Amino acid sequence: MARGHENLIPFNKRTEVEQRRIASAGGKASGEARRKKADFRKTLNALLTAEIDSPEWSPFLEALGLDSTLESLINAAMIKEAAKGNVKAYEAIAKYSGQSEKTDTDQEEQQLRMAASKAKMGFDDEEEVEDDGFIDALNGSAGTDWEDWEEDEQEDEETDI
Repeated sequence: MARGHENLIPFNKRTEVEQRRIASAGGKASGEARRKKADFRKTLNALLTAEIDSPEWSPFLEALGLDSTLESLINAAMIKEAAKGNVKAYEAIAKYSGQSEKTDTDQEEQQLRMAASKAKMGFDDEEEVEDDGFIDALNGSAGTDWEDWEEDEQEDEETDI
């Protein structure tokens, strides 16, 4: 059995001051980690979208109507490797291009299992309510709804004065 746990104090048995201090330290560390990840993404995106001047690749990419960027170069190199028979390159291309790893038979089998599971639980596919487009309507209008709400809030503030 592991030793050293005898001196650990459960969080709920600490004083409010200690809990607050620990939570504050955790929040600061979390914020720092989020900032580092965001900086990493910004740097990576800047590097990937940087223009390159490669005598080998630039004419090829431009002939395809693509920007001569590091991102385009990497994607073209992956395709070139897949064309040579590199299965890992092909799998990466398939994965990130949105192609499913599952075959049609696998997907049909999954649908049959889902139907059997629903039937076993007492759900019937025929009882499902037809999609009336409500969710799609919400998704399409969410941006304008927030704008309308902000305008209403501003009008309320102006009338309170």
